[in-house]
Amino acid sequence: MGRKDASATRLPVDQYRKQIGKQDYKKTKVVLKATRLKAEAKKNSSGFRDAFLVIAAILLFVLCLYAFFYLNLSTEMNLDVDE
Repeated sequence: MGRKDASATRLPVDQYRKQIGKQDYKKTKVVLKATRLKAEAKKNSSGFRDAFLVIAAILLFVLCLYAFFYLNLSTEMNLDVDE
């Protein structure tokens, strides 16, 4: 008798889950598929973006290093020519 009484009252969590389940059924398969593909594309693209950022940072560092040495050597050469 105790089991029947306990099953008659639902927990708020179970009601919430049932309500969410009903909302998912309202969506069409096309919408669900598009949402899933969008999530997968976002998850997979982060690796390419991170790799691109690392390569861009290395190139920027090399460019700054080149500019630093170019400016230092060019000013030293100009001073030697003036004397």
